[in-house]
Amino acid sequence: MKQYKVTGMSCAACSARVEKAVSSLDGVTYCSVNLLTNTMTVEGADDEAVIRAVVSAGYGAEPKNGLQPLKEQQREKKEKNALIKRLTYSVCILLPLMYISMGFVMWGAPLPNFIGKSPIAVAILELILTAAIVVINRQFFINGFKSAVRGAPNMDTLVAIGAGVSFVFSIYIVFKIAFADIAAAQHYLHGLYFESAAMILTLITVGKTLEAYAKGKTTDAIKSLMKLTPDVASVIREGKEIKIPSGEVRVGDIFLVRPGESVAVDGIVVEGVSAVDESSLTGESITAEKSVGSKVFCGTVNVSGFLKCEATKVGEDTTMAQVVKMVSDAAASKAPIAKIADRVSGFFVPIVLIIALVTSLIWILANGDVGHALSRGISVLVISCPCALGLATPVAIMVGSGIGAKGGVLFKNATALEITGKAKTVALDKTGTVTKGDAEVTDVLPIGADETELLSVAAALELGSDHPLAVAVKKYTEPKNIKKYTVENFTLLSGSGVYAEINGAASYGASFKFTEEKIGVDDGTREICQRLSDEGKTPLLFTRDGILLGIIAVADAIKEDSKEAIAELRKMGIRTLMLTGDNERTAGAVGRSAEVDEIYAELMPGDKEKLIEKFSAEGKVIMVGDGINDAPALTRADVGIAIGSGTDIAIESADVVLMHSSLYDVVNAVRLSRATLKTIRENLFWAFIYNVIGIPLAAGAFTFFLGWELNPMFGAAAMSLSSFSVVMNALRLNVKKIFKSKNTVSDKGDKKMEKTLKISGMMCPHCEARVKTVLSDTPG
Repeated sequence: MKQYKVTGMSCAACSARVEKAVSSLDGVTYCSVNLLTNTMTVEGADDEAVIRAVVSAGYGAEPKNGLQPLKEQQREKKEKNALIKRLTYSVCILLPLMYISMGFVMWGAPLPNFIGKSPIAVAILELILTAAIVVINRQFFINGFKSAVRGAPNMDTLVAIGAGVSFVFSIYIVFKIAFADIAAAQHYLHGLYFESAAMILTLITVGKTLEAYAKGKTTDAIKSLMKLTPDVASVIREGKEIKIPSGEVRVGDIFLVRPGESVAVDGIVVEGVSAVDESSLTGESITAEKSVGSKVFCGTVNVSGFLKCEATKVGEDTTMAQVVKMVSDAAASKAPIAKIADRVSGFFVPIVLIIALVTSLIWILANGDVGHALSRGISVLVISCPCALGLATPVAIMVGSGIGAKGGVLFKNATALEITGKAKTVALDKTGTVTKGDAEVTDVLPIGADETELLSVAAALELGSDHPLAVAVKKYTEPKNIKKYTVENFTLLSGSGVYAEINGAASYGASFKFTEEKIGVDDGTREICQRLSDEGKTPLLFTRDGILLGIIAVADAIKEDSKEAIAELRKMGIRTLMLTGDNERTAGAVGRSAEVDEIYAELMPGDKEKLIEKFSAEGKVIMVGDGINDAPALTRADVGIAIGSGTDIAIESADVVLMHSSLYDVVNAVRLSRATLKTIRENLFWAFIYNVIGIPLAAGAFTFFLGWELNPMFGAAAMSLSSFSVVMNALRLNVKKIFKSKNTVSDKGDKKMEKTLKISGMMCPHCEARVKTVLSDTPG
């Protein structure tokens, strides 16, 4: 899909016109125009054909190359400044005009005699002041009449006709004043509509200005992410340190990051140790320790030490740029619920023009008062607002996507943002999704020796193995105060464990089955191992000289927040499933511990996909996974959610990416989707009800029954505020507490922090042992 920047659109009727023009091109399979961002996403046509179709529809278009943050911000700033100037000049001229038309003509406020005693002078002065405001706001007339000539009238057409008819009719009254006697001329002054024309244009400009500011707020999330990337980077070129724009850094460049500076591009540390604040990407407040070989990411902040890094991803390939792109793409796409407003917007303006014309004719026939009839028709024109309909969905999508990005939940498109909240079932992969994905020691059970001796032998045996279970044992024993044994004749026992001679004694670290066959175990040990297996743990038995020293159980532990997240999903009325390729015993143990509703084990990737297809027939399904084997299921699901620490294939296949790799963010994604969908519905309701009530009121439908009539100026005020109200309603999402705590352990203050310290003064292994002893004895 390609994205284009579209210029010249002013309302939903414009976006509908552009979308219709491009969709009619041969080969186009998808076209979505976003009024909020003035962007268009197209699939199936070349640039030349698309641009030609947009231009023929009366608008401008150009391919959107990259993110262009600076260019976009400059354009927005220029447009806002132009609106402010127009508004300022209009208000300055409108004040004396209102004083004359309302203050003097209606209430007898003082004016200099040479003007006040001459009705024609008053009328000409009103004409001059109104003409100035018309010139200042000529863009309404230019755009409006151009659109009308092309057969695609828009909001500017309604404003231009409403203000233009008031102005032209008032000029006609000026000629009547010029040829009337004083008494008649004084009476005709009350029939001038110059102030209505001027007020309509000024109030619509007020609305446009407020709308521009409010729309700017909806993109604050993207702007704040863009600002995280530094403008310059310090790189080493030809042996010298130079400063260059961060956009000019090349892959392979060596760049420097001093304390307090932001990382310019993604890279790998080649020299130095430091703590880096990655909260902009991960949301974690605890800094990440970096040393040689560690990855650093664009937009994160170096807190303490000096780092020398090699650039691995630059420009639009950096992690931060990809995050911004995902949010931008989501905002530029269109949610299915927007189709209702799109259909209405396509024929809204022509219908309003017909209603205004019919209204004026009916009132002329009813009472013969042309001025009153025109007032009713003009009120219909200026109160009708297709903008509110066009903005109802995209502003909510933009705000929702931005909130998600700040919270580490990245929606790739608006459809995913809408459907996530409608899900009835959430299917979860086990390893790396419900569980941590890394084996760790869960139980240490000494039998023929004390715990220290058991751990010392285990550490010695597993030292030479890279098996995940061995790595778990090594990680567990490293910080412990254990004995250091000499290991000889180390041998890997394929599929069973390891063998070595420790201080000359034959020692094994092996599975229950191997140990039972090799040495034999008693009934008590058998029961312990059976219990551990039923709990989804792998028991490792350690023996020396034929004596069982004890058992160390290793398991892929459940993430701290998985159980809480699954419980929260159930409270929200969502069924939870666990799909895994693991054996039934382990899957059952993990599933029961996590308290999922249903467990499906020993599945191949194709089996997962078939199950997702089956459950999709019963309602919307979310699939959450992190591995290559999850990709088919992620693609098949209504919404695929990838854990951020997962494989590239899983992330590419998914519709939503969780940057924190926390299962609780699935809950947050559903909450955010539901809140956004509720806001969209509210916006659409108010946009529709505004027009349903406002148009009949402006037409005078309630005059005969209730005596209600709407002045065109109040109609213009209502129109100017309608779009602003819709945008402000969407911005309320920012103050809602959607993202709740993701980590129960962290909330209780029990989360352990790992910290790398530089120790000075050590000279030998005795010093090292002393430091380890002191630190190991420290509480916690």
